[in-house]
Amino acid sequence: MNEVIEKVQEMISAPSCCAELKAAGQAYLDAAGTEKEEDAKAALLAEIQQDIMPIDGLIGFAGSEMGTKVFGEQAAAILQHAKDVKANGGIYCDCPACAGAAAVMELLK
Repeated sequence: MNEVIEKVQEMISAPSCCAELKAAGQAYLDAAGTEKEEDAKAALLAEIQQDIMPIDGLIGFAGSEMGTKVFGEQAAAILQHAKDVKANGGIYCDCPACAGAAAVMELLK
């Protein structure tokens, strides 16, 4: 249980974590050890499924015109990094929020 709490805290403190995932993570932390924990767990897992970026999605976005606008000069480096992650077997983006989400998802299964 402590490992789950630690991973959720890491995930929600990541600068790349969206507001919705932060809220679901905090709600889980607030409910941990109470009768509301199972509902909060289900909500957190559902939010993770919505927010975690599959590596192919990151590759597509980073290589797009919109990705170039968002990432600026770093778009090419991010695209290459994402391709490297995929080549090494990664299935999700490895930013701190997505990496944390993947870890939490695995621990809560």
